[in-house]
Amino acid sequence: MRWSGSGRSQNLEDRRGGGGGRLPGGMGGLGIGGIVIVLIISLVTKQNPLALLGALDGAGGTAPGVEAPITDPAEEEKVIFVSMVLDSSQALWARLLPQLGGSYREATLVLFRDQTTSACGAAQSATGPFYCPGDEKVYIDLGFYNELASRFGAPGDFAEAYVLAHEVGHHVQHVLGTDEAMRRAQQQRPDQANELSVRLELQADCYAGVWAHAAAKQGGLSAGDLEEGLQAAASVGDDRIQRMGGGSVNQESWTHGSSEQRMTWFKRGFDGGDPRMCDTFR
Repeated sequence: MRWSGSGRSQNLEDRRGGGGGRLPGGMGGLGIGGIVIVLIISLVTKQNPLALLGALDGAGGTAPGVEAPITDPAEEEKVIFVSMVLDSSQALWARLLPQLGGSYREATLVLFRDQTTSACGAAQSATGPFYCPGDEKVYIDLGFYNELASRFGAPGDFAEAYVLAHEVGHHVQHVLGTDEAMRRAQQQRPDQANELSVRLELQADCYAGVWAHAAAKQGGLSAGDLEEGLQAAASVGDDRIQRMGGGSVNQESWTHGSSEQRMTWFKRGFDGGDPRMCDTFR
């Protein structure tokens, strides 16, 4: 892609620091009494109590509750890139949503390592990127992009952009109430629960294509970018993932759609650039 970084998005929440979290009833495993002792020692020795807590947690370690700075330049470049995609996609939907009878509100992108918490439960690297409607946040471990290239065979920055644009598409569905309508339909017709889930995912793919269309019009795409996006869509098709797992292809168990379906709907959004063409429920 042709892009220039303008810094971190204001809607970015970075949880990648290695300092750990505060524990119930204390800090870094210390009880209330231990914390009081540390505070008394800090008053006597004139030392920073956080430094003392850090020393107790492990010599030279970061004090619990304090995020360790991320200093990897290569990873920071990735942070700036996903910030650009996030801001670009959200600016687009702020313009387009009135056409669909809605008013856009911005989502937050959470970057984490290994695991974190969300309103939808635990977020783990193994589950891949996802959108949580409970807190209106997209969760991504940047390490997934390495897996997307090495394991799923979908390298390239536009492939990475597709993943985030797809998750923002889920936020658009949430703002419009599409996801809630789908859940009600699943409760009424449990025999169609998987099919309805597939339709929701394919619509998010189409919405990602709508964003890609806008990016192309603004001169943001390079030669081969569309192919990267299509390859990324195909790489996470249910049928391909089932084959990768060594099992047989079972369409009844699909929740996201086949490789062909995902490519088709992404391309539909890309070609038309109109979210009204993304009604996968008809």
